[in-house]
Amino acid sequence: MPPRRILAVLAALLLGVATLVAMPTQAQAAPNFKAPFPCGQRWTYSHHSGEVRRALDFIRADGGTTNGTPVLASAGGTAYRFSQPSGAGNYIAIEHGGGWKTYYFHLSAYSVANGQQVSQGQQIGVTGSTGNSSGPHIHYEQLLNGVGQNIVINGSGLAYPGSYGSYFLTSDNGCSGPGKNYMTWGSGVNVRSDAHLSSPVVTTLGGPTSVWVLCQKQGDTVNAEGYTNNWWSKLRDQNGFISNIYIDDPNAQLPGVPIC
Repeated sequence: MPPRRILAVLAALLLGVATLVAMPTQAQAAPNFKAPFPCGQRWTYSHHSGEVRRALDFIRADGGTTNGTPVLASAGGTAYRFSQPSGAGNYIAIEHGGGWKTYYFHLSAYSVANGQQVSQGQQIGVTGSTGNSSGPHIHYEQLLNGVGQNIVINGSGLAYPGSYGSYFLTSDNGCSGPGKNYMTWGSGVNVRSDAHLSSPVVTTLGGPTSVWVLCQKQGDTVNAEGYTNNWWSKLRDQNGFISNIYIDDPNAQLPGVPIC
C-alpha cells in the first residue's frame, strides 16, 4: 500500500477513536423514587438558599407530628449510616446503582444496619432534628454521580418553594404489601408492644395516620369518647398494637381482618 494511503487509513482510524471517546455516555435511568415518608401521609416542603445541592425539607401537614415519624427508603438499594453532629446529624445514604444516591438527614434514630440492603418503602430511620437543624424535618436529596438533582417523585418534578405551605405531597410509598389500610383518629395514640395497657409503648401516633393492619386480637378493654372496646389491631409499619377504638371504622371487630 502506498505510504500516502497508509497515512490516510491511520488518520481515519484515529478520527473514529476520537469520536467514540468524545461521545457522551448516556445517563442511567433514575429509579422510580417515591416520597420518603409513609403511605397516605401528607407533607409540605420547602427549599432555602442555604441548602446544599438541590435538597428539599419536608414537614407533616396532615395533623400528625413530624418528630418520630418513620423515614422510608424512596427506592431500593444499600443503606449506609453516617453521623455529622455539626451538620447533617444522624443520616442515611442509600446507593441505588447506576450512580444514583439519596440522602436522609437529621434522623433521631437509625432503623437499619450499616450496609444493609433495603427495599422501597422500608423504614430506614426516624424523623428528628439532630445536627444543624432548627426543628424536626426530613432533609431529602437525590444525586447522580455525586451531583444534586432536582427532586422527582413518581416521575414528576417537585417545585422549589421558599417556604412551607405552598406545595404538598401525599405519599404512596409502602402502600402495597400485606395488611388492610385504615385511617386512625385522635391525637397522642400510643402503639404498644401487645394488646395490654401495661405493655411498653413502641411509638405514638401524633394525629390521624394511615396505617396497615395485619391482624387483630382481644386484649384489655379501652374506654374513650364514650366507646368501649377490647379488640386491638396489630400495625404493620409501627410493629405494635393499638385499640380498635382509634381505628376509623364503626365496627368493634374489623371485618375482613384475620385474628392474630
